[in-house]
Amino acid sequence: MNLPLDGLMVLDFTQFLAGPVASLRLADLGAKVIKIEHHERGDLCRSLYSPALDVHEYSAFFQAINRNKFSLGLDLKSEGDKALIEALIKEADVMLHNFRPGVMQRLGLDYDAIKAINSSLIYGEISGYGDEGPWQSWPGQDLLLQAVSGLTALSGASQDGPVPMGLAIADYLAGSQLAQGILAALYLDEGGLVQVSMLEAILDFQFEPFTLYLNDGELPDRGHTNAAHALVGAPYGVYKTADGYMTLAMGSLPKIAELIGCPSLAVFSGAGEAFARRDEIKKILAEHLGTKATSHWLAKLEPADIWCAEVLNWRGLMQQEAFKVLEMTQTVVGAKGKHYATTRCPIRIDEKLLVSSLGAPELDQHRAEIEASLKEALSRAD
Repeated sequence: MNLPLDGLMVLDFTQFLAGPVASLRLADLGAKVIKIEHHERGDLCRSLYSPALDVHEYSAFFQAINRNKFSLGLDLKSEGDKALIEALIKEADVMLHNFRPGVMQRLGLDYDAIKAINSSLIYGEISGYGDEGPWQSWPGQDLLLQAVSGLTALSGASQDGPVPMGLAIADYLAGSQLAQGILAALYLDEGGLVQVSMLEAILDFQFEPFTLYLNDGELPDRGHTNAAHALVGAPYGVYKTADGYMTLAMGSLPKIAELIGCPSLAVFSGAGEAFARRDEIKKILAEHLGTKATSHWLAKLEPADIWCAEVLNWRGLMQQEAFKVLEMTQTVVGAKGKHYATTRCPIRIDEKLLVSSLGAPELDQHRAEIEASLKEALSRAD
């Protein structure tokens, strides 16, 4: 199928996670993403983690986020490589980086320098905290962003203290938002600078509780029992059953009390009480739901349209037909012909999946191909 970004060239100077998230999404939508790496060490994520977390010699992290890209290893102190990158900039449509403020200026690759070479190029950059202010030089690392942004006050119970999410959420959100900005800039068709900071992205992610705080000045109270969301009342939470765990989201407390045979729950009614007395209500629910298996409770609650679900790990999820029909995984082929499974782009266009068998590249794997394509493009221009 023809993809929306077919024919688009992206020069990707990013590494770690935030920037590669953006370039991966552009690649999934059809762009040719040329991953620019240090000529000797490459993207640090190739070998940043324990070998126990590797897939075919490189970290699973690297293999997952850099599939569907082409690698070019450059030495920016080399005159030949500097000439090559300038030639590529002239032909490119998009250029991305996620270095700290000042790094690209020192390399002579900042936006003003690039605009002088190719005024129609869209220049996208991710920083940790923006390009001004006292935090601008701090490392834009996900856990640090979670810590300073207030996000760790939203997971777990109040007595748990700060609880970080178990994923690099600030990285992923910043990369996703940069991809959105790039797509909007492409629509304008006039080049320009697109900037996203990880701090702004993670604050935007917290729009609901942060808006409430901006208006009432009260910090979130997560509750103490089966906490799941600081702004939502009972029964919202995860509950241990006799053989596993289940979730309860929204639902009338009197109706739930009737369905599960819990008279002590029936005395609570109304959204105000469900929030104000949520710990008390959840304690009653937790004790009652712990007496029987998850399947027993779901059989009573699901037919009555009470929002509930079994808590699954990946092993359990992948056994479900609901997962299988999504075809959310794909097998790709790495540089040495080794196959590995990973996720696919979650977007569908005209009911078609966006998949590619191209795995993450070896360092500098595509130099000859890129130089040949560039030579052909230049000959056509002449």
